[in-house]
Formats: sequence, structure tokens, C-alpha cells
Amino acid sequence: MNPVTVITGGSRGIGAATAHHLARAGHHIAFSYQRDHTAANTVLAELRATGATAIAVPADTRDPDQLANLFAAAADLGDLTGLVNNAGVTSPIGPFVDLDPTDLRHVVDVNLIGYILAAQQAARRMPTGGAIVNISSAAATLGSPGEYVHYAAVKAGTDTLTLGLAKELAPRGIRVNAVAPGIIRTDIHIQSGQPDRANQAAARIPLGRAGEPDEVAAAIAWLLGPEASYTTGTILRVAGGL
Repeated sequence: MNPVTVITGGSRGIGAATAHHLARAGHHIAFSYQRDHTAANTVLAELRATGATAIAVPADTRDPDQLANLFAAAADLGDLTGLVNNAGVTSPIGPFVDLDPTDLRHVVDVNLIGYILAAQQAARRMPTGGAIVNISSAAATLGSPGEYVHYAAVKAGTDTLTLGLAKELAPRGIRVNAVAPGIIRTDIHIQSGQPDRANQAAARIPLGRAGEPDEVAAAIAWLLGPEASYTTGTILRVAGGL
């Protein structure tokens, strides 16, 4: 039986890289996207061109009904074995005192509420042996002063969500872990107002460079797989030494 994995936010960046990585490993993939149909269709075509079974489902992860539709569509591929909670947003970089409440609520709703709702769907449907991987951030322990403290706080919440769910779902044989990327070359930096942030930050990263989405995808795939069968409640940092 092929593993069946749901990836939220799978049309770009880390989500798309993870879809490709898992497809190569034989997973059936159901990924969500919010509005970029062109990007989603491109990823879908690439996955199917390799012989993978994949579907793309438009879904706002803040909406429980849309998430239910995503997981119902995934059920057509087989029993759910994995969830990658990846859909996320940032907001313009700047001082904490200038944070717009609208941006704050958007970051909280997508990056935390959406994760909780998706994990709830997965926990209801997964058989013994399933796995959830939440995408956290190195910001959760760095705080991101002068940039986006609110985003860092939400990602710290992701870490706590991971630990709590790992303990609650362990008796059912479901593992829950997180990957905490550092600065990765994706277009999420456009939202921050600093599209070249990955290059600008290289000098302060101990390894001297930003990370690539494929490097994060490899960590996610390991946590989903059988080699991590005794790993749960872990926050795996993929941050170049930050």
C-alpha cells in the first residue's frame, strides 16, 4: 500500500519541494493551495509526469469546511498516513510597535489556527502508524526582534502544539513532530517586503548561506517515514546553525 500524505500549501516553496520528495518515495499526494491555480497545476503536472498519484485541492486552511473537503478528497487515494502542516504566511518586517492588527490576525489564523484544524482532521482519520509533521521555524527560539516577533510567537505555539499532540496521540501509534527551518530560499520573503532576504541574511548564518527547500523536504520525509518510527514530540532544526 502506498502512503497517502496531505500537504497544506503545496503549490510553492517547501510544500512543493516536499510533494516532489514524497512522490519520488512512492507517496500518493493530496496538496492544498489557496488561490494560485497556475502554480498548483504546474506542481500537479510535474508530480503526475513522474508517475505519481496526486491531486490539488483549493482550500483556505482557516476554514474547517474547506479543510474537511481537502481530507475527504485525500481519502479517495487511500487511508491517510501523513500530514504536513505547511501552509503559512508572514507579514511586513518592521518594529513590533508598528504591527498592524490585521496582519497579526492573519499570521495567527493561518500559521496556528489552520495547523490546529488540519491536525484535528488528520487525527480523526489516521490509523495506527500515521505521522504528522508541523512546519515551525527557527524564529520560535530566536524571537525575530525588529522583524516579526508575532510570527516567532506563533511558531513557538506550533512547537507546543507539536509536543502536546505527540503525547496525546502516541497511545494511538500516531507520531507528531516538527521541522524548524531557518532562512530558506522561497518566495515567502516577498510578503515580508524583503524579497532578497535570503541573500541578505547569509552573513549571519553560521553555514554562510540560506537553505534550500529540498533540504527541508528531506527532513520532513525522514520524520514521516519508518526510519523515524521511535521519534515523536521532536522539533528538528534545519537552520544552518542559527
